Amino acid sequence: MQRKLLILGVVLGVLAVILGAFGAHGLKHYLTLEELNSYETGIRYQFYHALLALIIANTSIFSNKTKNISFYSILTGVVLFSGSIYLLTTSSITGVSFKSIAILTPLGGVLLILSWLVLLFNLLKMRNK
Repeated sequence: MQRKLLILGVVLGVLAVILGAFGAHGLKHYLTLEELNSYETGIRYQFYHALLALIIANTSIFSNKTKNISFYSILTGVVLFSGSIYLLTTSSITGVSFKSIAILTPLGGVLLILSWLVLLFNLLKMRNK
């Protein structure tokens, strides 16, 4: 599970850098300020959770079960949250309306919150050593 979390963190991180640079340089002339701000929110949360995956991978205090839940909640949460934001904010460029997937953004957000809560729950149930 450590390897999967490390790969997830690195892939999410490199994609955040690429998409962030693309947004800052390639999209700034095509999107409104509000759309750019939303796009940057997707990038920011993707980056936060890339770092979280790397931290979890290198932490020995969590069980494999906890790491597994974290892996899938981070992966799915980022795809739904950030991915839907990317599609929604660039729909003016692509000409494709993605409004029907707008419900995925809060669902992804819930999964990202869950990834943090699973860690908190596991930390709270540990005994002081």
